[in-house]
Amino acid sequence: MPTRYRDLILERCDGRLVVTIDTDERCLLIYPMPDWELIEGQINAMANVNPRARRFQRLLVGYATETDMDTNGRLLLTTPLRQYAGLDKRTVLIGQGKKLELWDEENWNIRRDTWLEETTLGGEDLPPELATLSL
Repeated sequence: MPTRYRDLILERCDGRLVVTIDTDERCLLIYPMPDWELIEGQINAMANVNPRARRFQRLLVGYATETDMDTNGRLLLTTPLRQYAGLDKRTVLIGQGKKLELWDEENWNIRRDTWLEETTLGGEDLPPELATLSL
């Protein structure tokens, strides 16, 4: 964990984190424990008669792994999590509001370049929520 996040993580959740997979991209999602508990409650409250919802529950909750940040800001990631995200030596940590994303550096660069190209060329239409956002 970068130094600038360590104190915040310690203050927010005493270093207790949950790591799970992103079901849309080959990266990992890292949540402070209190935030994950809220999300897990919402996921578990979903009706599981819908096959797609059930599959989402199985993947997100099934891969969820509790981990503690050590005094050097490191996290121990299980082999299935590392394999899912294709993590090797070089990684990229991306802040996303209340969570962090952990990517294999090469995979991140490829996806980032694709997204930048799509945005530059006017690819997909913006969702209505973004159409009114002024940056």
